[in-house]
Amino acid sequence: MKVLILGANGMLGPWLSEILKDDHEIIETDLEQIDTNTNFVKVDISNTDQVLEVAEGVDAIINLSVLRTDRKIAFDVNMKGNLNMMLAAEKFKISRIINTGPHFQVAGPTYENYDSEINPDIPPQPGVNLYAITKALGQEICRVYTENNSYIYLQTLLFYNFYNDSLTLGGERNVGKPPQEVGTDLTPFSIRWEDAAEAIKKALEISLEKLPTRLENYFVFADLPHRKFSNKKTKDQLGWQPKYNLKDLWSRE
Repeated sequence: MKVLILGANGMLGPWLSEILKDDHEIIETDLEQIDTNTNFVKVDISNTDQVLEVAEGVDAIINLSVLRTDRKIAFDVNMKGNLNMMLAAEKFKISRIINTGPHFQVAGPTYENYDSEINPDIPPQPGVNLYAITKALGQEICRVYTENNSYIYLQTLLFYNFYNDSLTLGGERNVGKPPQEVGTDLTPFSIRWEDAAEAIKKALEISLEKLPTRLENYFVFADLPHRKFSNKKTKDQLGWQPKYNLKDLWSRE
């Protein structure tokens, strides 16, 4: 497949590009090029014309772009960026759209603080966090466009905390800092970068005819003892299995 990756130079992008580049033709886009980029095109996801130009002729779009803090830019990236992606899907009849975001764009405090075994098909309640609201609005745009275009299939993969090879939270952001102390509790929505990228690859490569609906959400995290959330749907539907359970962090065995 010819795959457009929006926000390819975020923290997850390089992991995903590495496992896709041998099997797919990828187009990496972001605001700045980096040394590891393949077939790079500079694209501002909030710019409609730029997104439409780069999306013509692709088979799938994967959106990894995100902005968490600045109020205006967060709306431009997290909401308008999704609008531009869906405009491209509609214009060029791109069937396979994969969106990503934080779990709390669906399961905000009203769920997370009180419930357990939370699944990804709950009615969304993102709460009032700027990051969550803007991502939830972007997701709502994706939903509306998908429902109104019968050829579009939208899969949304939701993540939160990522760990690198040294079991340091965040990977490159924390270079020089010691690994997390053994036996320290971690969020029930944690995952290794490799497992996160593999889940997106599974979503990219699954036959669309196998999807129960054209709108599918997935919670993606390691097998952890908290039982706060459920990753069963991701396993059952995508055939994904996390390779890392992060036990070196949460267990003192």
